[in-house]
Amino acid sequence: MNARVDTSRMQVDRRGRVMVLTMTDPENRNALGLAMMAGARDALDEAVHDDGIGAIVLTGADGAFSSGGHLSNLYHHGSRSRSENRDGIERFHGWVRAMRECPKPIVAAVEGAAAGAGFSLALACDLVVAAEDARFLTAYMKVGLTADGGASASLARALPPQLYAELMLTGGPVSAGRLHAAGVVNRVTAPGGALEEAVTWAQTIAEGPSGAMGRAKKLMELAYGSFATQLARESDLFVEALHHGEAKEGITAFFEKRPPVFHKR
Repeated sequence: MNARVDTSRMQVDRRGRVMVLTMTDPENRNALGLAMMAGARDALDEAVHDDGIGAIVLTGADGAFSSGGHLSNLYHHGSRSRSENRDGIERFHGWVRAMRECPKPIVAAVEGAAAGAGFSLALACDLVVAAEDARFLTAYMKVGLTADGGASASLARALPPQLYAELMLTGGPVSAGRLHAAGVVNRVTAPGGALEEAVTWAQTIAEGPSGAMGRAKKLMELAYGSFATQLARESDLFVEALHHGEAKEGITAFFEKRPPVFHKR
């Protein structure tokens, strides 16, 4: 299997005091590529230093949030060194850390699927607006992997233990309505309405005291404990999973369009 060409990009637009970041790779349901990750970090750095930006909205192009990481890339990672794999995960985790450390509020606008690392990105936002037909999946367990992007920390903070375990152990999907009832999704809209609702809300937030909100975000992060430490733990276990036969079977089965067989009989 050949490694894929990175066709991803991060589209950056401004609507008054709101920066809108759109993950764009429609052919792959906005899967996360290196170009997209680099564009996201550049845009966040710009927003941090621009007093004209008061809030950020993260969304995906063409009716999907993000399908997460490219399994075609991960398929080859089992034959790479653990340090090489950690470097790859760190590029994604650098993006997530930049979101958590950004002093400007970030609102996710979710249409369609937020899967795997895409779900982690939605959870890394401060607020979440989702269409009523949006679907959320951790997905990792389905291919013999474990969470990255801080999902294990974000879900532990937000969910009762049984729903947390369901997402971590089965992968989902879970509906926007169920996550709204659990408090993870702030607002639910009609299909196609998440972005406008998120931008309208972000525009209101952006008129507030930016300095105070930045300090409030810092307090919230400290109150929960170390997100960065959990990212490091996730990285270690993700690499361990990549080098286990279960991940090879799970990812191979995905591309062969068959159920994985994790226990040979």
